[in-house]
Amino acid sequence: MALLTALLAFLYHLPHVYKWLLRPYYVASLFMSVAFLAIRKTPGVCDHLSTQREDGNPCDFDWREVEILMFLSAIVMMKNRRAITVEQHVGNIILFSKVANVLLFFRLDIRLGLLYLTLCIVFLMTCKPPLYMGPEYIKYFSDKTIDDELERDGRVTWIVEFFANWSPECQSFASVYADLSLKYNCAGLKFGKVDIGRYGEVSKKYKVSASPLSKQLPSLVIFQGGKEVMRRPQVDKKGRAVSWTFTEENIIREFNLNELYQKSKKLSKTKGAAADKAALSQFPPVLEEEEPEQEVVGAQEEDLETKKDK
Repeated sequence: MALLTALLAFLYHLPHVYKWLLRPYYVASLFMSVAFLAIRKTPGVCDHLSTQREDGNPCDFDWREVEILMFLSAIVMMKNRRAITVEQHVGNIILFSKVANVLLFFRLDIRLGLLYLTLCIVFLMTCKPPLYMGPEYIKYFSDKTIDDELERDGRVTWIVEFFANWSPECQSFASVYADLSLKYNCAGLKFGKVDIGRYGEVSKKYKVSASPLSKQLPSLVIFQGGKEVMRRPQVDKKGRAVSWTFTEENIIREFNLNELYQKSKKLSKTKGAAADKAALSQFPPVLEEEEPEQEVVGAQEEDLETKKDK
């Protein structure tokens, strides 16, 4: 049943995945991920490769190569158990496929290993995974604006994501956070983001480490009246982040977003009514002037008498 559910989910998202995989970054990554397989299986190329197979067939994997591939496949499966988006699943597969290619090329020929490793380094330095560019109701803070925005209105609850552009976890979480902002954003509940990889002072003030080893990226913090109320992941006394999975269901449950949203909608209605009253007060009602009917009638009679005298 679980396998059927996963298959149906994949088929449902297939058009999105297909469009997403056609981006240049993923096309290039795909070719790099299957580089060793292509060389080992391509006739005319594989004939010149060395092999440890008993039958001497250079166009098929030997037992050591199969062992390396199986081991890294197991690691990918373990990593993908915590993946929450398609991007994370594909990213893990690409990453460990490249690691497998490095090991296999070095084992085959040190010159091919150095060439492939150099290619990976150049690719890492010049190509970045595409950032999420979809719809969202999120305000981006800087080190100069975050404090003022959080303290501007004590009735407004802020959910702020502390992230870094270089973090794969933050990149994968971007679409989830954007979906939450589209569902729950209102006048009394707002969503914000701040890049602590860029603003180091914000990282120190709000005690969110930007180090890859801290595992605090991304961090979600709720602020009410400018003061922190809750954060995930939590940090223990030694400064280490407690493991937590950033799924949409976990965030809704832990942050009690449904209840927060209902309370915030009441604030939104209150603000709307106050704005209407303020608008009406700026424009006082216009009184219609009554026409002086008697004076008009009197003027008409005088005109008739004048005409008769003539």
